[in-house]
Formats: sequence, structure tokens, C-alpha cells
Amino acid sequence: MFGAGLLDRLPVNQVRGKCVADATLADQTWFRVGGPAEVLFRPADEEDLAFFLAHCPADIPVTVIGIASNLLIRDGGIPGVVVKLGPAFGTIRVEGEEIRAGAAAIDLNVARAAQNAGIAGLEFLCGIPGTIGGGLRMNAGSYGREFKDAVVRADVVTRNGTRKTLHPKQIGFSYRHTDTPEDTIFVSALLQGDVGEPHDILKRMEDIQKARNESQPIRERTGGSTFANPDNDPQHRKSWQLIEAAGCRGMKMGRAKVSEKHCNFLINTGGATATEIEALGEEVRRRVRETSGVELRWEIKRIGISG
Repeated sequence: MFGAGLLDRLPVNQVRGKCVADATLADQTWFRVGGPAEVLFRPADEEDLAFFLAHCPADIPVTVIGIASNLLIRDGGIPGVVVKLGPAFGTIRVEGEEIRAGAAAIDLNVARAAQNAGIAGLEFLCGIPGTIGGGLRMNAGSYGREFKDAVVRADVVTRNGTRKTLHPKQIGFSYRHTDTPEDTIFVSALLQGDVGEPHDILKRMEDIQKARNESQPIRERTGGSTFANPDNDPQHRKSWQLIEAAGCRGMKMGRAKVSEKHCNFLINTGGATATEIEALGEEVRRRVRETSGVELRWEIKRIGISG
């Protein structure tokens, strides 16, 4: 078994959460592909997570996943410990014109809570198919706003189990990126909005969701936007425009395909492997580089061992 030996080195009998060796992950990802976690840990709460990390040997890699909407897990699986945050990290609380949300809270649910409370400025969250934790990690954005525009502060647990509060400058937000170490786990965030009229906020959310439904293959097995829009193209083209100009719309590799509806999305048409999806993405990057000289950067996070 992949992770049976690793369990003996972990504080499995001292935590309230659950540790499982050789845990299947593919069915938890939007792509529905990928190998297992050597060990999957689901902490009971923030205190449990901090204790586990403090007593997890430093040489064991730790990876955190959310709902895996913008994630490609390679076929060989993920070595070390994979942390998946559960319901205790999914709370949403209104505090005046601010929203305190756990890292496992779904972005859409946070947008709805803000709308019900008459808090404007967080409507963009309904256009991001993920969780607050994932949005913090990659400074996710949609329709003109990003996490950096809304975050007041975020609570984290570091690899050694230390609990900290970080402010935006410490997080280091940039386009689809943060400077926060990969093994630091976001557990919650305080988001700032403005006073608004619930009906007007709802209308903006409906417009965002309508535009997303019309332009993106949201009912397919996909990983969301594949490549970040480049900042080095003299013509200021978006990734999808470069991909289309390179003739990649609808291109296939095995059972992986470039979406015909929106060519910055890769699709598992049924039975694809992570290897096929990643190879297709790399072929798209090669063709774009050949035709335009622009180097596309993966927005989808790819983790694990190649199978």
C-alpha cells in the first residue's frame, strides 16, 4: 500500500481528525483524474491541524487541497500528507460590512451571504468555481476583481504548526500568485465590502453567472482557466486569443481535448489520464510559443508524481 509505512511516522492516534493511507483523490477533483494521496488527513478543526503539523516530521511533504476545481493531480499520486479541510473550515459569518469565511467555504456561498447581508463588492466570487482557501493561494479573480481587492487579513497555519495572521503585504498578492510558502495553509480570511442594495447586488451576480454560463464549458470535466493571461504580449492578447490563433481550438490528445466553447479550458472527455491532459496543455503552450513568441504560464496547479 502506497502510504502504509508513512502512517507509523505520523501522530495519527493523537489527533481528532482522520488519516487514511493510499486515499483516492481522482473523484474529488473536477478533472476526475489523478493518483492517490500517500496519506490523506482531514483535520477536525484549526487546533487539530496545528497539532498535526507541529508533530509531523519536517521531512514529510505536506500538500493542501480544496475542491480541486483548478488542480491537476498527476497519475502517480501525491507523496507525503495531503490535507483536505472539512466542514469546520467552511463557516461564513457576517461582521458589519465584512465577511469572515473559512478556507473551505465555497466562493459562491460567500457571495450569496454577502448579497443577503447587503454587502457589495464581493459579487466577483460567484464567478470563481472554488473555495476561499484556493482563491487566497492563487489570488483568484473574475470579471474585474481579485482576492487582493477584498482581503483585509487571512489566518494561516505554517508547516511547523504555528498559527499566524497575515495582512495583504505579507501574503504578497500578484496576478494569479501569492508569495506565501506552499506549505503554509490558509484557514480563513476576512473580506471587506461596502454597503449595497441586495437587489442590485443580486443583479450583478446574475449577470456574472449568465456570462460565465454562456462562455465557459462549466458542465464538462475541466479544471477551469488553464493558462494565466500573459503580461509579455506586445498586442495584449488574452490566452484564449493566442490559443485560437495557434489553431488549438478543439485539439485532442488521447481523451483530453481543448474546449471548442472556450479554448483556454481543457476537458476530460471521459477516461482521460492526467498525463494526457498535461501533455495536451504543453502542446498548446508549444504551438502558442511557435506562432506568437509568447510563453503561456499554467494557471492550473499541477502536483504529484507523473504516472
